[in-house]
Amino acid sequence: MAANRVGKTVAGAYETTCHMTGLYPAWWEGKRFDHPTASWACGHDGKTTFEIVQGILLGSGETGGMIPVEKIVHKTASRGGPAGAIDTVWVQHVSGGNSKLGFKGYEQGRRSFEGTAKHFIWCDEEPPEDVYIEILYRLLTTKGSAFTTFTPLLGRSAVVNSFYELTDEERLEKSKCVVQAGWNHVPHLDEAEKKTLIRNTPAYQIKARTEGEPSLGKGAIYPFPEEQIAVDPFEIPKFWPRAYGLDVGWERTACIWGAQDPSTLTVVLYDEYYEQGGPHNAPRNHSAAIRARGAWIPGVVDPASAYHQLQPFDALGLDLSHAENNVEMGILAVFELMAVGRLRVFKSCTNWFAEFRKYQRTEQYPNKPLKRDDHLMDATRYLVVSGRERMIVEPAPVSTWTGQPRHKGPGGWMAR
Repeated sequence: MAANRVGKTVAGAYETTCHMTGLYPAWWEGKRFDHPTASWACGHDGKTTFEIVQGILLGSGETGGMIPVEKIVHKTASRGGPAGAIDTVWVQHVSGGNSKLGFKGYEQGRRSFEGTAKHFIWCDEEPPEDVYIEILYRLLTTKGSAFTTFTPLLGRSAVVNSFYELTDEERLEKSKCVVQAGWNHVPHLDEAEKKTLIRNTPAYQIKARTEGEPSLGKGAIYPFPEEQIAVDPFEIPKFWPRAYGLDVGWERTACIWGAQDPSTLTVVLYDEYYEQGGPHNAPRNHSAAIRARGAWIPGVVDPASAYHQLQPFDALGLDLSHAENNVEMGILAVFELMAVGRLRVFKSCTNWFAEFRKYQRTEQYPNKPLKRDDHLMDATRYLVVSGRERMIVEPAPVSTWTGQPRHKGPGGWMAR
């Protein structure tokens, strides 16, 4: 997952060549095949597969590409592709047989990737989720491998998140790996050219194109860099008023706490609660966790939450009121605070940032946020729109001492 122009396609082509020929360098620590392989090399469509993937592997004419010309046994032409496009190529393997590589485009759809087992599959540029899942199934019986070389212009897509959000089993098995590279990692790019390219690149694409860092793209609801929002945790002054926003769902309950600087009106999100299970699943535990952050702190909650969902929280002593839930108004309010630098979030709120990176509008309905993993984003809207007017400062402790002053009573100095 790398920036543009750093050599990721060259790396993919090199690994493809190693697996097809069985000629691995002495330093190679990755997967090795000691037999001929059946594989695919894929691109966006027939044109890009021909120009980029086929071009770097096979070259043109006698000059050849990454695969040595003398190792190529046979090629068949593509029937529906551009002139000169190859459908399949057979390459000599050191074991004595021939490896077979087919060229495919994602535009052919998921069903074109069904059927045959493969030893490895190289995807140049990110495939659609359904195609990628089908690709993984082609490797099941062979215990093969897939490797993808791409610039993350689609942001935190389902494919990208499958590498970021690993299960405990995947971490234990080390079945996935991400290698990132940016312009600063390679020596061959000219500084003047880099500056020119940045000036002509949309702001939301810069981190992806220069650092290989996923950006939400033009569909981002809050298209601001994280470093503009994130702050190191610090002790919130006691005179800053506080409140929290709560999102109660059937699958997850999420809460975000905020404090406001009275001098600048900057809102600082300083703590979060993010647990599986809605009110039907241990509401006492949810309420206890919320009260532990300060039982005196008031909160606001989604008014769409059904009464029977909220009743357990009310019964357990939470100071809650319904929030305004006009989605677009809430998004605009949060957006404006971010734009003028008056919303900050503690870096320790890792779940908040995980949702922030994925919070975007749907392609089918551009005016609607994608309803997936957005619990803390919803809670933030409630807090910003309705929670600020409920913010209070921690009340002074009330004395519970009921005895007499020390100068009175039988033991006081006035009795002597």
